[in-house]
Amino acid sequence: RSLAEFRETRASQDFFATCQSPKLCCELTLQPLRRFPLDAAIIFSDILVVPQALGMEVVMVPGKGPTFTEPLKEVEDLLKLRQKVDVTAELGYVFQAITLTRHSLEGRVPLIGFSGAPWTLMSYMIEGGGSTTMSKAKSWLYRHPEASHRLLRLLADVIIDYLVGQVAAGAQALQLFESHAGHLGPEQFQDFALPYIRDIARAVKSKLKEEALPLVPMIIFAKDAHYALRDLAHAGYEVVGLDWTIRPQEARAQTGKDVTLQGNLDPCALYAPKEKIGELVKKMLEGFGTQRYIANLGHGLYPDMNPEHVGAFVEAVHAHSRHINKH
Repeated sequence: RSLAEFRETRASQDFFATCQSPKLCCELTLQPLRRFPLDAAIIFSDILVVPQALGMEVVMVPGKGPTFTEPLKEVEDLLKLRQKVDVTAELGYVFQAITLTRHSLEGRVPLIGFSGAPWTLMSYMIEGGGSTTMSKAKSWLYRHPEASHRLLRLLADVIIDYLVGQVAAGAQALQLFESHAGHLGPEQFQDFALPYIRDIARAVKSKLKEEALPLVPMIIFAKDAHYALRDLAHAGYEVVGLDWTIRPQEARAQTGKDVTLQGNLDPCALYAPKEKIGELVKKMLEGFGTQRYIANLGHGLYPDMNPEHVGAFVEAVHAHSRHINKH
């Protein structure tokens, strides 16, 4: 989002029309790789294509973000959703984008596919867009626990097929984003998020085996869920993503030595001068060490960030990693 070429490519198209164009998704995925010596690519798409596949209408409103024209208000509204989703029919454009991008990459770096996790998608579907409190969605968990589980199960089933389809199309790793985990307390996370997160990892791996597809690494990123790091480390994922609000040593102590950690520089650190970015990266790498660790930001980039500072981050990661490994 911070690249001028990204804004240029996107300017003439509606956001979700862009998501549905394999050619544009491929181009937008490759743009950062032309600028920076990154170690992987992540397919350009959006987590809200899953609610669209269930029959909900989502539009991107300038200055406001994604907006559902008819959010779920009552339990009866669940009947309006498609109960059986043919992911190839509804989300085949994502699979085509992955295949096209994988060919275009010619093996230079691996390609990552992704999906939103059930609770995060449910919260958008009920709130109708972004929210600071998630009070409407959380009220369902307290008032309609059974209906909430029905919706979460429906979402999990679609996500499982969607992720397996991404591997069949050429994705070499998968990331599950539970971006709204921080709105839940430990008990609600235990009841309404963790069981589905676990189930997705188990079912995806089982289906990949059945279909003789590669058993690709899976990454779980549950933002603001430090209270659940121990559980997430045993949820069936090879990698646990971290936001910027936890110290490396603390995260490692909670997750153990068998899981790879990913993160966790504060994205706003990229507003700092380049030398300062280098210092912060050095400190982060010394905290995590270079083994079983993927250097990354603790969340996404903001549109007004200077691409040169993104470059400084990438360069610092490579330079300090080489130095640490040498010594």
